[in-house]
Amino acid sequence: MTDTQFPGNASRTAFTAAAARAAHLLVDAEPHIFTDSFAAALLGDQAADLLVYHKLHGTHPVLATARAEALCRSRFTEDRLFHSGIDQYVILGAGLDSFAYRTPTGRFRVFEVDHPATQVVKRELLAAAGIAEPPSVTFVPADFEADPLRERLVQSGLDPFRPVFVSWLGVTMYLTREAIAAALTDLGRFAPGSEIVADHLLPAELRDAAGNGYAEAVGPVAADGGEPWHTVLSPAAFADLLDAAGFEVVEQAGQRQSVAPELWARTDALRPIALSALTHARRTG
Repeated sequence: MTDTQFPGNASRTAFTAAAARAAHLLVDAEPHIFTDSFAAALLGDQAADLLVYHKLHGTHPVLATARAEALCRSRFTEDRLFHSGIDQYVILGAGLDSFAYRTPTGRFRVFEVDHPATQVVKRELLAAAGIAEPPSVTFVPADFEADPLRERLVQSGLDPFRPVFVSWLGVTMYLTREAIAAALTDLGRFAPGSEIVADHLLPAELRDAAGNGYAEAVGPVAADGGEPWHTVLSPAAFADLLDAAGFEVVEQAGQRQSVAPELWARTDALRPIALSALTHARRTG
């Protein structure tokens, strides 16, 4: 997929992640791990180019792993959001996430945080697909390496005195450890009871053979596309960063543990591998 042209200066990984979610409904058997009925529409003119790879080569380990990675983290996060009782939802690195558009308006106030260029392209794609921007969604342009996230969010209408649920998926590997720590410290200033779900790539020694094979194949491609991986973290190391920011870990899970066991009783190419981990944490008092 290295020759696919992405509009503007939008993140290529935003498109490849959305393509993985869309392709799941096209090439994988039931039971579906996660259903994103808007993902294909948000790919716009890139849909055909991106989805054909999954349709023709869906059993390839790299493509199957890309789907499993995107699906598991989305399912894990949204399951915990719906059970949290929190109605302010912050999506860091929102990319082409469709939560705000496939969820009934009124239950959540959604704040999509991302690079301004990616947000411009997303809003153009929404308009082209005829998908209305509900009043419950607010776009918050930000640079994770430089901007104070809490300040930007409060300026955009988030209530800092009520708990916030934050998802941070598919982002931390592209940041420095210092930027991750700074962002968590900033998020740790939200109201007690706030929650976060974040994923992070595991170090090579904690991956299995399939995980290392994926990293060796995809890491250089990401770098060539201008989005190099900077940080890998063990679950313990990420827990330490959260603890320093005032969060207490609720649970940590790999791909296999991130969704119900029956979802891995499959007849397709999706298999859980040791590549990344998900961490769910709560802001302490």
